[in-house]
Amino acid sequence: MGDIKYKTTDFVIIGTGIAGLYTALKLASLGEVSVLTKEKLEDSNTQYAQGGIAAVIDRGDSWKLHMEDTLKAGAGICDEKAVEVLVTEGPDRVRELIKMGTRFDHIEGELDLTREGAHSKRRILHARGDATGEEIRESLTRAITKSKNISLKEENFMIDLVKLNRGNHVDGVLVWDNNQKKYIVYLARAVILASGGCGQVYHNTSNPEVTTGDGVAAAYRAGAIIMDMEFIQFHPTVFYNKHGSSFLISESLRGEGAVLRNSEGKRFMDKYHDLAELAPRDVVARAILQEMERDNKPHVWLDITHKDADFVKNRFPTIFRTLKEHGIDITRDWVPVVPAAHYMMGGVRTDTYGRTNLIGLYAVGEVACTGVHGANRLASNSLLEGLVFGNRIYRALKMEADVLPLPEENLKVPQLLPYGKVMVIKQIKEELKKKMSHQVGIIRSEKTLKDMIKWIEETEVKLNKFKYSNVELWELKNMLSVAGIISRSALLRKESRGGHFREDYPEIKPGWGNKHVLVDKLSPEGRIHEVK
Repeated sequence: MGDIKYKTTDFVIIGTGIAGLYTALKLASLGEVSVLTKEKLEDSNTQYAQGGIAAVIDRGDSWKLHMEDTLKAGAGICDEKAVEVLVTEGPDRVRELIKMGTRFDHIEGELDLTREGAHSKRRILHARGDATGEEIRESLTRAITKSKNISLKEENFMIDLVKLNRGNHVDGVLVWDNNQKKYIVYLARAVILASGGCGQVYHNTSNPEVTTGDGVAAAYRAGAIIMDMEFIQFHPTVFYNKHGSSFLISESLRGEGAVLRNSEGKRFMDKYHDLAELAPRDVVARAILQEMERDNKPHVWLDITHKDADFVKNRFPTIFRTLKEHGIDITRDWVPVVPAAHYMMGGVRTDTYGRTNLIGLYAVGEVACTGVHGANRLASNSLLEGLVFGNRIYRALKMEADVLPLPEENLKVPQLLPYGKVMVIKQIKEELKKKMSHQVGIIRSEKTLKDMIKWIEETEVKLNKFKYSNVELWELKNMLSVAGIISRSALLRKESRGGHFREDYPEIKPGWGNKHVLVDKLSPEGRIHEVK
């Protein structure tokens, strides 16, 4: 079990969502690409993305309007340069997807564009009604199978980034290959993190089980700068399940006219925002929470029964089919929904070419923080982000790969053995998720944040006595690390903005408009970075 194999490749990519797969396809023209994923190929947020991908395709739209919407949703702290890159380069990347074989929905020969919350135009492309992510993932996978330069390995868990004592340089990754039951070190010119978010640190989340913040945690341990982690987007409408919600009810339902109702059956969003159900996600999520707390109910209702039944079935086949399995017919019944952790706006800080502060380490997609989302991601910008900045990583490495030499196999890795108390790990994990939801969730305060930080630190001390470990323990340690970064970042930001709401500082403070919270090994408690 302790044997370690070495493999040399040009590029290692961690993750098989849209960011990882698309970046792999681009880099294949530059050299050998090894794509690793901790479970199966389809286990990523991309697979479950229902709503669609936002891009300026319609003649009546413009990139300036898309930029304006993105900046407005981002609540004043987006990186404007990054946003401009996203909205101007996005349309060409989407057209590239279409040429690759992605089949977006059409009406009478034209792309069927829909609208989602905080968008001023109908600019959301979707596929198979509400299975956009699955369609994109399948088209990218088909393209990858045709490439001789790409190898894709499932059930490979990234334990850590590898540094060969070359200072600020990442040389590869150490993984546990569950197929071979071996530890493998991949040495590469560049490592690209495309490992997704951290939704599983919360009890209610729209994310699959693999999203435990592994990329952020590994990057932090290696010395990367982590930014804006206090901003966690809670999707307003996830199907209510007392055991922990996971099935997302797309925002596009509200884009097509669905309304929210409280326990009395009354619409309530118009008293919280002029855009009512199409208000930014943080506004809708807090409004739902307030209605739930006021009525002492575990959920509110989503109602689309007033729309034509055939339209609803054809437009939302996945949602219709899945809820029917739970005994709910959305053409006739209201759907119980609850807000749930959905998207991580922060992550490993990068420039607009995916570069981190560590040589040889790049990040793209949800794990990265370019500043494009600010304090609150605009709906359907996430799939676009994976394409645009994946292409930019390719452009950067096209120029830089030759000056990033392949490292030599002189690494000494301590022998690692499995640790067996899985039940204890599961108990701690469940306690972490529930505590994060209650204390670092939609509404926070200094007291709840400090209590959470204290619990995390005490738990980490207990876990440190486990000298040897298995995947479950590494995953838990990653979750604790990321939960700590979120909590410490939220404690430092003494205002409310976007996905971060402090009941003890409930207003946006203009003085914080150019400030970001950075966390790294040199400042584990976080520091305020002011952008001039």
